[in-house]
Amino acid sequence: MPRHDGRSVSQLRPLKVKRKYTKNAPGSVLIQAGTTTVLCTASVESSVPPWLKGSEKGWVTAEYNMLPGSTPTRKSRKVDGRTTEIQRLIGRSLRAVVDLEALGEQMITVDCDVLDADGGTRTASITGAFIALVDAVNTIELPDPKRSVFKDSLAAISVGIVNGSPVLDLDYVEDFAATVDMNVVMTGSGKFIEIQGTGEEATFSEEELAKLLKLAKGGIKDLTEMQQKALGRKWPIAS
Repeated sequence: MPRHDGRSVSQLRPLKVKRKYTKNAPGSVLIQAGTTTVLCTASVESSVPPWLKGSEKGWVTAEYNMLPGSTPTRKSRKVDGRTTEIQRLIGRSLRAVVDLEALGEQMITVDCDVLDADGGTRTASITGAFIALVDAVNTIELPDPKRSVFKDSLAAISVGIVNGSPVLDLDYVEDFAATVDMNVVMTGSGKFIEIQGTGEEATFSEEELAKLLKLAKGGIKDLTEMQQKALGRKWPIAS
C-alpha cells in the first residue's frame, strides 16, 4: 500500500540542513525532515560538573524542548517526563561517540529546540545535534589537538509498521497510525547505540523486527552521507 505522501517504504522525508544558523553559538544547525524543524545549538563552558573536576575529562550533555508554537495546540514550556527522557537520550547518544578525555575539562551542551513538530523530533534532534557538536568542538582548544574527540559519527531515525508494512521515517500521520513504533540510534560505521521499540496495542515478530532494523540501517546510511556532505572538510571521522 502506498504511503500517504507518496514515499516508498525505505525513503526518508526531504532533508535540509543549514549550519551556522545563529551567530552566537559555536555550533548551530537548523535541520528539517519534511516539516519537522529543529534548531540545534552547541555551547561550550570551561568547566565540568562537580563529579568530573580534576578528572581531566570533559562532558557532553543535551537539553530538548518543543516550543509553544511547534504543535497545532500550544505546547507548554513546562519540562515533562517525555522531555526529560528525550534529552537524556540525546545526551547519552552523543557521549557514545565522544572521547571525553580528548575533550579535556570542558563541557558542551547541545540545545535542541523543536520549531515545528511533524513526527521524528527526537531523531532529527540527534542527527542535527551531532553536526552542531562537531562545529562547536572545532572552535575550542583541546589538550592534544592531534587526538580526535570523535570515535564515530551518529544519527537517528524512526521506523514502524503502518497498515501492515514496515516503513522508514514516520511523520505524525504515520506515527499516530502505527501499530509498532521504533527509534533507532546508530553510528556511521553501523553499530547500534540505542533501540526504542514499542507495540502500540499490538505485538511484532522477530521477522518484522529484522525488517525494521534493516530499514533503519539504510536510513542511517543516508543520514550519515548527508551529515558528511554538510560538514565537508570538518567531517571528523577518518575514512
